[in-house]
Amino acid sequence: MIYQTRHITRYNYSAPIRESIMEVRMQPRSDRNQRCTEFNLKVRPHTRPTCYHDYQGNVVHHFDIPGQHDQLFLLAEATVEVDTLPLLPEALPPDTWNELDRLTAGGDFWDTLQPSLFARPTPLLEELAGELGVERGIDPLSTLLHINRSLYVAFKYVPQSTTVDSAIDEAIAERRGVCQDFSHIMIALVRRLGVPCRYVSGYLYHQRKDDHHDRSEEDASHAWIEAYLPGLGWRGFDPTNNLIADQRHIRVAEGRDYADVPPTRGVFKGQASSQLGVSVRVSPTYVPMDAEEKVLMTAVAAAPPPRPIRIDQQQQQQ
Repeated sequence: MIYQTRHITRYNYSAPIRESIMEVRMQPRSDRNQRCTEFNLKVRPHTRPTCYHDYQGNVVHHFDIPGQHDQLFLLAEATVEVDTLPLLPEALPPDTWNELDRLTAGGDFWDTLQPSLFARPTPLLEELAGELGVERGIDPLSTLLHINRSLYVAFKYVPQSTTVDSAIDEAIAERRGVCQDFSHIMIALVRRLGVPCRYVSGYLYHQRKDDHHDRSEEDASHAWIEAYLPGLGWRGFDPTNNLIADQRHIRVAEGRDYADVPPTRGVFKGQASSQLGVSVRVSPTYVPMDAEEKVLMTAVAAAPPPRPIRIDQQQQQQ
């Protein structure tokens, strides 16, 4: 399948700011079952982004705007080919747990086994694990499918019910959240079983069928998890929608959790609050955007600070 992705980000500032510095992770990865054949990033005020790969292999575009401005606009467009992955078996041999333990004993998966900023053990997580019966089952794959389904059933998907920096306990306590929360909770549950697990930032091509519909937001970036399974490698699971990551999932960046892969991360100097607007479109064929297409505006900062400071600029994944 060939997709066109369009990701619009707009920051409006209550007063002129200066020295904006930003990292952008919006270019789909080219590895395994997908290839990004074209990518273009437009920034206003005009600047020339530089490009590099971070230590996870994600493509990062970096730019700075030294002069004063009261708005920042980004348009990221990509063409990406996604191949169908081999179907997962119904289960793996029972001795797969022993094989997995041997693989992880060497330290190659250390980063994806240790607690991270947004995916760490807490008393509430332990209570949830007991409630959902999260333990080493017959085999790792069956266990992952159980966790994926259990989170989908136990938690409500409620857009904007948490914030970009919410800890997992907030979503666990309320039994609701967005894809970022679902992914962090599943990562923490899976790692406690000794299964390497990582966070994936990307896009989902939404569809509705009689027997299933995606409940995540269509007009936003998406997040899911990947776990490493002997004989299968890294395979994706989407607890927000109770899906196995497939040809509709477009991978952009991979990391320990959201802190490694935000679509935008930046700072600026100035006495200003900001409003963030995000619009995402994924289509199998290019559909020109209506010139009057509106971008949802969501307040992301409180009243202006009393003195110039540097402020993070991130967007939550819904």
